[in-house]
Amino acid sequence: MEAVRLGMLTPSSNTVLEPATYALLEGAPGVTAHFQRLRVLSITLDGGSTGQFDTAPMVAAAEMLADAKVHAICWNGTSGAWLGLDADRATCAAITAATGIPATTATIALHDALRALGVRRVGLVTPYLGSVQAAIVANLEAAGYAVPAERHLEDPGNYSFAEHPAALVTRLTREVAAGGCDAIAIHCTNFRGLEAARNLAAPPVLDSVAVALWGALRAAGADPGRVAGLGPLARIR
Repeated sequence: MEAVRLGMLTPSSNTVLEPATYALLEGAPGVTAHFQRLRVLSITLDGGSTGQFDTAPMVAAAEMLADAKVHAICWNGTSGAWLGLDADRATCAAITAATGIPATTATIALHDALRALGVRRVGLVTPYLGSVQAAIVANLEAAGYAVPAERHLEDPGNYSFAEHPAALVTRLTREVAAGGCDAIAIHCTNFRGLEAARNLAAPPVLDSVAVALWGALRAAGADPGRVAGLGPLARIR
């Protein structure tokens, strides 16, 4: 089976993403993930925090991944959710211009997944501050989605996001599910959402780590069905 190498740009203080991605890739021969970190220490809407996601450091980190001859590069962070999809699209265009490698992001992949699943009403679970959550909700609504229910934890993170137990994330997800959603997005790649995604049968739960992996596979031209752990996303090419 043809090898698929996926390059992942990773927030420096993230401790969930890499082991969660490796766990998803168990039993997926030939698909490997390769990580390059860039400095991300907090998630707020002030200039110092948003500046962490400028294009220049993203491109510099992507050029390192390009040395490994990866087939796609994914910004495996969710900053586009509050900064807007245009910010992520600009980052992807700059990465591809510098490396010649197709690029995507966790947030672009989320929007792709919502469209593929025919979702109109999306629930949202994150650890973020209320101001960040409000920006994410506004961007989802501007894209045509209703957000009937949400939960967030008022945590400025980023390192601390991983300290919230999976059981808490699952409880928040169940609370949002009661709000009447077509799908629920757990949108933070340093948040323990995979357990909720596995344990809640309906509506579908889209954990950002799994969604980003799905998006990277598609950007690489690979069949997501090679990764059974992606659940319903494994059936969407």
